[in-house]
Amino acid sequence: MAAVSAALKPLRRPRLWLGLWIAAIVALVVVCLVPLDSLPPLPDNSDKVEHLLGYFLLAAAAVQLFGSRRALSLVAMGLIGLGIGIEFAQGYTAYRSSDPADALANTLGVLLGTATVLTPWRDLLLRMEERLAALLQR
Repeated sequence: MAAVSAALKPLRRPRLWLGLWIAAIVALVVVCLVPLDSLPPLPDNSDKVEHLLGYFLLAAAAVQLFGSRRALSLVAMGLIGLGIGIEFAQGYTAYRSSDPADALANTLGVLLGTATVLTPWRDLLLRMEERLAALLQR
């Protein structure tokens, strides 16, 4: 845990944010592996956008949490591996099917989310925490 804490940005509540991010990953894995009939119906062919958005959000959240390029690179590779691994896992279920296009959408989502490190939004969570702390000190 010490290595992870050292890789995080200087947030006021790093464990809270890291815990929420991990919970989002777990939720994504569960949604990707439960039977489709237990999920609400989706518009036709909308799943690629959903895959892209899900992984985009996870990667963009990682940009908010992790400060070093090395840590962010490892997280991005881990998310790409997760997206590909889930697709393989879906192929081994009796109720889901593996789709290489989904793995591609997952990967593209990770790459786009990680690219937010190049934008002014890269420190949005830090700025929000600072503003909230200033408001609470009044």
